[in-house]
Amino acid sequence: MPTLFVTAPPEDAASIAERLVEERRAACVNRFPCRSTYRWDGEVHDEDEEILLVKTTESGYEDAKERIAELHPYDLPAIERFDDSGVSAEFADWLDDCVAPTE
Repeated sequence: MPTLFVTAPPEDAASIAERLVEERRAACVNRFPCRSTYRWDGEVHDEDEEILLVKTTESGYEDAKERIAELHPYDLPAIERFDDSGVSAEFADWLDDCVAPTE
């Protein structure tokens, strides 16, 4: 079961998370405040962001990734994939029930 790691501005994080769950592209999105230091356009930036942990299914992964890119305000959003091969069968069943298959 893949989990997508995404950072987003605090003012956009909630709406991205809600849309992904409402549209059944994710079963759950956990949000954590963070401070990010990064280089963009030749300058170092230091800003508040939120980390989104987007829980989806293997079949829903590409769709969730594409939708995040559509909803995200950044020109180049950080969208990373983590795989959890050790997930419990019960949790995997719940994910399958919550994420609609892509058509």
